[in-house]
Amino acid sequence: MKRITFAIVGLLTCFSGSLSSAQFSPASATPALVIDAASGEVLYQEDATRPWYPASTTKLMTVYVALKAVRDGRMSLDTPMVVSNRAARMQPSKMGFKPGTEVTLDNALKIIMVKSANDVSVTVAEGVAGSVPAFAAEMNSVARQLGMRESHFVNPNGLYNDDHYSSARDMAILGRALYRDFPEHRDLYSIGALQLGRTIITNHNGMLGRYPGADGMKTGFVCASGFNVVASATRGGRRLIAVVMGSPNAKARTLKVMSMLDAAFMGQTSGGGNVVSLADASDPNPPNIRPEICGRNRNRGIEEDFGIPVAGDPSQATAANQNDSAASFFAADRARAMAPVAAFASSGMDLGPRQVFQPIPIYLGRAPGWSGTVAHANDDEAADPAADNPRGKKNAGRRGRAVATTTTEPAGETLAKPTKVGAKPAKPSAKAAAAKPLDLSGNAQSAKVDKTKGVKPQATAKPQATAKPQAGAKPQAGKKPEKKAEKPKPAAANTTADKKKQLSASSRATDKAE
Repeated sequence: MKRITFAIVGLLTCFSGSLSSAQFSPASATPALVIDAASGEVLYQEDATRPWYPASTTKLMTVYVALKAVRDGRMSLDTPMVVSNRAARMQPSKMGFKPGTEVTLDNALKIIMVKSANDVSVTVAEGVAGSVPAFAAEMNSVARQLGMRESHFVNPNGLYNDDHYSSARDMAILGRALYRDFPEHRDLYSIGALQLGRTIITNHNGMLGRYPGADGMKTGFVCASGFNVVASATRGGRRLIAVVMGSPNAKARTLKVMSMLDAAFMGQTSGGGNVVSLADASDPNPPNIRPEICGRNRNRGIEEDFGIPVAGDPSQATAANQNDSAASFFAADRARAMAPVAAFASSGMDLGPRQVFQPIPIYLGRAPGWSGTVAHANDDEAADPAADNPRGKKNAGRRGRAVATTTTEPAGETLAKPTKVGAKPAKPSAKAAAAKPLDLSGNAQSAKVDKTKGVKPQATAKPQATAKPQAGAKPQAGKKPEKKAEKPKPAAANTTADKKKQLSASSRATDKAE
């Protein structure tokens, strides 16, 4: 036993040295932190106060502000939110809902936490505060109240912006505050899968269904930040919160947070003090590691962990049957989980099987019997260039581009394709319609779609007819048109070529929040 304990301590003490030799980041180490959720005691920390781009872990703050609005009586979980033109323009990850689509706050928050949808995050922000800038102001106000000293937010989804940053310490404080201030909503962070009609949406969090005691919270990725995660796990009534930022890929991120939590649960700690009193970092500027994460020589096919097995999905049967539980997987491979994290970045190590999740049904449209107000943007045309165009001038040409027909999925991920833009949202199946969604508010709520109230998004405008030839060239009824009336053909060919160029340009986008 002493030999095993000594080996574990040795592995933990080499975390900093191992990471400083990693090739994926210009930083000497990447931020990491483990705290006790009840007391705030620091159990392990590594550059925990260094500013970092939070990516989609930002959405934890979006959820906090939205739940606070419900608690303050400004709205309810059944309040319908309207997807704006601005929301529909968001970069992936997204649901691709058409402008005018309505979704309840309850369903929107589930989508944010599972799919990490950037368009739905903006819909929530506009529904709660009227605009993204106003919502960002609320985010920053809450951050100050919670003591998040290294954080500043400009959008609700975490898409890259120079002025949008946080730290591992601040994200741990936020995760702790969510459990403390809204304990009735703790199940929101551990949903393994959702079902919208026939579409199954699985969670990006590689801890869920795999690590014993894992119960939330949120992953995040943009090229500038690398792979981030805020994770929580509970054993023996004790909840720990761990934060990892800047991992080179999703697998390394998951294995690192697993090893940190394992060590902390076994009492092998190297921290001290309280999370609120950690010293500020010497460098106030977050590093941009985009070249190392998304450069030409980087393999972006390892962005995500393996998909979560979903009940009733035959493609997941093999993985689900490999092992009856994640606990037995870890009992056999404890040493692997404790290996230095630098070795995880390029290893072919498998994360192991996951438990099978029963998808929670969600729906579009208003809650049955809803007679209250509908939340929407104050002014859909008053878009903030900084948030709509996070990369500034380099991305200026993409603004206003038509929304892609489907949301982009990271390579290697077994996600079902979400609803196509321009198509009618899928109706829940008979079973899903009869089931109730996870009731976060304590009020019973049917998952049945109300067909009379906003189920279908607004009808897509019909495309304009092709330009007619000039007056005088129009053929008379019953006669064939003169050859002169066919001269617009070259213009049509040019239009087709232009469309191909636009499609080619749109396919080059690489940066997306997880």
